[in-house]
Amino acid sequence: MIGMLETVENLIAKLIDEVDYPHAAELFKKLSGGKRLRARLILTIAPHEPKAPLLGAIVELIHAASLLHDDVIDEAQLRRGVPSVNATEGSKTAIMLGDILYSKAFSELTSFDPSIARAVAESVTRLSVGEMMDVSMAERFNTDRDLYLKMLYLKTATLIEACAYSAAVLAGKDAEAHATYGKNLGLAFQIVDDILDITADEATLGKPSLNDFSEGKVTLPYIDLYEKLEGEDQDRLVRSHAKVVDEAEKGWIRSKMDAFNIIENSYAYARELCDEAIAVIGDDAALRAIIETVIKRSH
Repeated sequence: MIGMLETVENLIAKLIDEVDYPHAAELFKKLSGGKRLRARLILTIAPHEPKAPLLGAIVELIHAASLLHDDVIDEAQLRRGVPSVNATEGSKTAIMLGDILYSKAFSELTSFDPSIARAVAESVTRLSVGEMMDVSMAERFNTDRDLYLKMLYLKTATLIEACAYSAAVLAGKDAEAHATYGKNLGLAFQIVDDILDITADEATLGKPSLNDFSEGKVTLPYIDLYEKLEGEDQDRLVRSHAKVVDEAEKGWIRSKMDAFNIIENSYAYARELCDEAIAVIGDDAALRAIIETVIKRSH
């Protein structure tokens, strides 16, 4: 796997160089690569397919583009603990770099089977809709759990679903079963992210804790907590929404979550999604390992 991931990294660098704009290449090198979950998933499902590393590189470009745009929308100053491109170069540059990555990825995608190209392209449309939903939902304290999970699927899980589906098509495996695995993996991944935003410290997160809530995002733990609270406590939680929350208020929110086992319940839901994902792909130790890595991660 390590050698294959190196191939993906080399292909990403090659694709960026082919853009033939040194400033874009320079900016891209400053981006943290992250865990390369999407590429890892493709390589795990289709380890012997010659075009799997290129597909992995393509989806990682798409993912990076979405994060660049996401940081502009959120006015985020940090990405994985380092200054974001919009913070150092401005929002216009960040958006244009994202556009370069998207368009290069789509150009390369045309060399794949039409069913793969369509699956990935349609997932990016859904991702963009999810981003719009996320922004809209941040304007108020959302209490609709189903609406939140729909947005989560569109914004995060759909691209991971497309990766699993496409890799299975490449490898001649059950594409629909692997798509279900990818969808559930993506949902669980984001729910664990929701949890870590509350439980992890600033040094681990690379950003302030409870940052999602301060940005107006009412993630699953807050929705579940709201349902448990009553009267003035509900009102207090809503009043804290979309504001910079001081340490005292953070302590109150965490104490209420502890009292109602909110974090444990969110983990249990993520675990349930993971169990469903494992059930559809059968005895595949490598895909089980990816699930366990997601559910047990601490940052």
